[in-house]
Amino acid sequence: MSQIDSLLQQARDAGLRRTKALEALFTCLAEHNRPMTLAELTSCGHLSSRCDKATVFRLLQRLCGKGMVRRLGLHERAGYFTLLLPGIHRDYLICTDCGSIDPIDAPCPVHQLEDEIREKTGFTELYHELEFFGRCLKCSASS
Repeated sequence: MSQIDSLLQQARDAGLRRTKALEALFTCLAEHNRPMTLAELTSCGHLSSRCDKATVFRLLQRLCGKGMVRRLGLHERAGYFTLLLPGIHRDYLICTDCGSIDPIDAPCPVHQLEDEIREKTGFTELYHELEFFGRCLKCSASS
């Protein structure tokens, strides 16, 4: 089963209908493999001919609510959206000046704590999202 087919099945299991827009959105996010803004997504060749910005936004909101997509970014800036894939965990660095988002290329320091919490509390399906905020090298150099 391909990654897109797996995502579509997961969406169906979560109560979402399989539509051409959903398939195109998953394809765009999977192919780019990085957080993308709504503007980037709606201009993606897979989506631009299938639906408008409002449709893509509503679909992203539903996917966020179902735990299949994660919204990143500073609240007053444009949001970035990325797929949440089973078995793949990414943490991010977000620049407070320009809003750039980069994945952290280091082991996640929270996994051990998550295991301890799960063991002590009995919580299941435990997860976390970790974002660090600061100024990127480019913004730091320009001041």
